[in-house]
Amino acid sequence: MAEFNDRILSQDELRRLSVRSNRPGAMRLAVHVVMLGLAGWWVAAAQGWTIWPAMLALGLVQVALFAPAHETMHQTAFASQRANLVVGWLTFLPSLQSSHFYAAFHYIHHRHTNVPGQDPELLVAAPANLRQYVLRILGVNYWLARFAMIRDAWRGDMAAYPYINARQRPGVIASVRAMSATVAVLAIGSALIWGWQTPFLFWVLPQILGQPFLRGYLLAEHTGCTLDRNGLTNTRTTLTNRVVRLLMWDMPFHAEHHLYPSIPFHHLQSAHRLIGAKLGFLQPGYARWNAGFVRDLVQR
Repeated sequence: MAEFNDRILSQDELRRLSVRSNRPGAMRLAVHVVMLGLAGWWVAAAQGWTIWPAMLALGLVQVALFAPAHETMHQTAFASQRANLVVGWLTFLPSLQSSHFYAAFHYIHHRHTNVPGQDPELLVAAPANLRQYVLRILGVNYWLARFAMIRDAWRGDMAAYPYINARQRPGVIASVRAMSATVAVLAIGSALIWGWQTPFLFWVLPQILGQPFLRGYLLAEHTGCTLDRNGLTNTRTTLTNRVVRLLMWDMPFHAEHHLYPSIPFHHLQSAHRLIGAKLGFLQPGYARWNAGFVRDLVQR
């Protein structure tokens, strides 16, 4: 096995970049909440065909809540542990995910990034043809997995998820049950108060419209990278525009995050300046990567 050294920041650099703070997270979260409010207002005010771009805008901001949810799971969005726990649990709600379930899954993903047989993200193989790509992008497997997770939690059976150990299972089951019950209460309550169409216009349809963009974003993170433990080559950093970086809490600097998960989102760009030249996979834009991936599938 070839030896490699993917730890290229000095201890002083890592210590400086790993300083956590409540202020950047609070500011980024405030921006996200304002965007949710503006997009929700557009949906409420839209008439005729304009309801569709309005719901798409709301969906994009909603699915981007994955970014603060992910960041809080690492306890790096805020210096406050309580803020990380509360914000993480709440921001996962629209996507029918449990922060406790995701934490168990994501810990193993970081520990064995892109290692076949050990990284749980590889349990779902990368699309091998155009049909599989379309199904992945539409989020079909994602929603099936979310509903299966909820079903299994209510049955009290987590045997299908080997990355959740026996000690974690009670907490994960309780979290998934609380998440699904909360979403159900909010959806039914909004329908009873403002009409049956409310949960569809402000949640269900926006999620359906927004998820393909998140699926394409996530697919680019590791697909086509090396299947080994070399953090310089098993993860892709995507050089994208400021809007995407704002929505996704700078997580497009994904190789930097995987190499040094202790670095908060607001320091990832600084980390990129220090190590970007040594990364194996730098991609200019998510749309361009997905277009190239589709082109390769068609040519096979």
